[in-house]
Amino acid sequence: MPAARTVRNAHHRIVEAPAETVGALVDRLSAPDDPLFPTPVWPAMVLDRPLSVGADGGHSSVRYRVTAYEPGRSVRFDMTEPGLGEGHHRIDVEPLGDGRCRISHRLEVAMDARSFALFKVAIEPVHDLMVEELLDNVERAALGCLPHPPARRPPRALLANRLAWPLPKAVPLPAGARLLREAVPRPDYADAWHLPLKPGMPRDPRAWRGVLPFPERGAGEHELMLGEDASHLDFRASVVVDDEGVTLATAVRFHNLLGRAYFAPVRLLHPPLVRLILQREHRRLAYATPPAGERNRTPGAAA
Repeated sequence: MPAARTVRNAHHRIVEAPAETVGALVDRLSAPDDPLFPTPVWPAMVLDRPLSVGADGGHSSVRYRVTAYEPGRSVRFDMTEPGLGEGHHRIDVEPLGDGRCRISHRLEVAMDARSFALFKVAIEPVHDLMVEELLDNVERAALGCLPHPPARRPPRALLANRLAWPLPKAVPLPAGARLLREAVPRPDYADAWHLPLKPGMPRDPRAWRGVLPFPERGAGEHELMLGEDASHLDFRASVVVDDEGVTLATAVRFHNLLGRAYFAPVRLLHPPLVRLILQREHRRLAYATPPAGERNRTPGAAA
């Protein structure tokens, strides 16, 4: 279908820092210490190589390729996913003198009528918020603080963020769940649910203490075990954090027929409930994580 409309969307920010300082931040896009992309609240920019012409990647389902790059000054990404339309987005840094500069983000994409309507209704609020949070991170990283209130998060963007948050996937009990295996060596029921960790999210399992309201039963470097005992069954849950992400594993041991009868209906509710609990805590901790501009600020920037 021929393109009906062209989306043109532009954001800019005057930054009280030299263009060289801000340009050096742009050069770190997609790096492990990326100071600009607004993770972990939003998906990270991931490229198949360091920022350079030809690098392929994107964020979430948005796919693009670096087609022009002037270190410290500008980078252009051309869309590579046909369903999103034909076009590009780019970031430019312009010196203004007196230790100031302008950083701009521009999006220009030709879309068919259906895609254009979808963009205006559902995508543009998220895009605008992500870009404004990226620009907030520019100032945090370059100046050491944000000299104004952070970008406001409108309800439509937050709803889209909630609906798009990844769901945990079922996995085998992780090898790192040593305390859980020792506590319940032959469980009558066991499962495990996993989510990758986004950049900046806590790697200390104790940070995940709020995932379930049970007493702590043990802790290790990569595992926090919670649980409760009753006359009819014992329940244990472990939060295991490793290089692959965070896993919530549970194990149940029945003591008698009452335990089996009690757990029969619970067995049906347990998987969707645990998935929801882990997803909720994952999202809560992502929102509680300091912004990338604070975590990865320019060395020497004032705190």
